[in-house]
Parts: sequence; structure tokens; C-alpha cells
Amino acid sequence: MLAGLGGGAPEMVALTLFTDAFVVRGMIPTRHRRVTDILNASDEPFLVLNDVTTDEFGPRGETIKAEYAQVNLATVLFAVVETPIDPAPELRTPKVPIQARIAVPPFRIVGDVHLLPIGDPRAGLAELTGRFIPVTDATYWSDSLGEARQTALALAINHARAQILTPHVELDPWAGLGMADPGAEGDAGTRPTTADPPPADLGW
Repeated sequence: MLAGLGGGAPEMVALTLFTDAFVVRGMIPTRHRRVTDILNASDEPFLVLNDVTTDEFGPRGETIKAEYAQVNLATVLFAVVETPIDPAPELRTPKVPIQARIAVPPFRIVGDVHLLPIGDPRAGLAELTGRFIPVTDATYWSDSLGEARQTALALAINHARAQILTPHVELDPWAGLGMADPGAEGDAGTRPTTADPPPADLGW
């Protein structure tokens, strides 16, 4: 059952949609409380937004404003709401937050995915289904597009466009690079000094 706002008039919600070429900002009338519900409840393969601004990535990208715009959901990498609304407490399903790193090229996302408390994260990932999946306390960026890191209380990723979703663990940036233990004898000069920055992003 989707978390709705009841039988009243729809509320206007500010929604930002990221594709691999555009950022689309607009308003959408909805009775749903969560960004995933807004996206997953659509009976059509698109959304129609009001008061739309479209920014194209790249140094020659243009900005277009329109009163209305139809956005193909298959092209959406992820979506962000400006003021996320929590579902009613009685509609919540208890879940366990697990920090994950998600590759949605050309973007990278780090945040909490919420798995069923079944004791096995691997099995929990297998139960993570749906067209759009929620991520909370998220940070997202794109090095290839020159998009700096931004944060969002909640966003929804397009499951079909996410290439990798893995539990996120901070690693020693020098691990596996053949660097000697800085405390071992005879390793002077084999490891960069503290003035040398570690590699920025290994494999991501």
C-alpha cells in the first residue's frame, strides 16, 4: 500500500529529476508522502511537471523554462524532493538502514538504503525491489560532469539505471597498493609523506 495524504486536494511538491544530460526542476501535484511513492505510483511512463526549469549539463548547456513539461521516467537516474514528508507512523515498515555506495553513471551516490531486518544483508539486498528505491542521508556527485558533491535528506534512484549497489565501507587508500608499513625499518621513501594527498577515488 502506498503512503498517501488521504482524500484531500493534492499538494504541490517541488521535485528535481536528474538524467545523464539534464537537471529538471518543477512542481508536481500529489497526494503521496514519499518521493518513491510519487514515482512508483505513476500509471504512465512519464511525469508531467509544472513551472519547469531544465538545465543542460556541460559548458554549452542551455537553460529552458516552461509552464509544463513531460519527463520520461526511464531517463531519470534519480530524483530529489526539496522538503521530504515522512509517511504516517502506522504505515511504516520497520527496516534497517545500511550505508551503501551506488553507481548510477555518470553519478555516484552514498547514502542509507533500508533493508528488511532479516539478519542477512545479502538476502536483504535481494529483497530490495521496486522501480525507484529510496536512499536517505544521501550525498551525490559526478566527476565526469563536474558536478560537486551535494546532499539530500532523501532521494529515489531508478533501479533499472543503477549499475552497482554495494555496502559502503571506508578503506585505507593505500591498502593493496604495495606501500610498506610506515613503521617498518628500511621503508623510508616508499610511502608518500603526509603532504602528498592519497588517491582521490579508487575505481569510482
